Amino acid sequence: MIPAMPATATTARQVSVSALRFGRVAVMGAVAALILFAGVWGSWGTAQYVMLAKGREAGTVRVGSCAGGMCTGPFTPTSVGARARTRVELTESVAVRRGRTYDVVLKPGTSDAVRSGPAGILYAWLPLGGALLLASVVVAGGMRLTRVAWVLGLSGGGLLTAAFVAVQ
Repeated sequence: MIPAMPATATTARQVSVSALRFGRVAVMGAVAALILFAGVWGSWGTAQYVMLAKGREAGTVRVGSCAGGMCTGPFTPTSVGARARTRVELTESVAVRRGRTYDVVLKPGTSDAVRSGPAGILYAWLPLGGALLLASVVVAGGMRLTRVAWVLGLSGGGLLTAAFVAVQ
């Protein structure tokens, strides 16, 4: 038979367990928030040019050659005030193929092009999709909030899937 604990020992144990639980949830919440912030930060570097395209040079690029992680081709303007260029650079990725034409927006003051339209928006937010997936694991395991974790995970998976379908 186990001897009964005094009431003060039981209360102290309950307080310490509650404090540890609160600490775990607070730390894991901070980690999840940091992961999501990093995903937004990583995405915004490209997404700002695609989503806030008003006043920027927009047009199309026909990819002529790819080497060293960059694809190049001539720029044909489609927006007012944009000028034709013989060579602009587009980051080489699985979404860029030689010989194809892509809608792009030029970064101000450079010859760097970023894909525009729905495919460009989804492609720009890929880092956030990965962060949502990672944060869902932290929220489920560290915070024990399974419904929130499912929402985060499905949102991230949906974003990644939509980007994959749109970019092809």
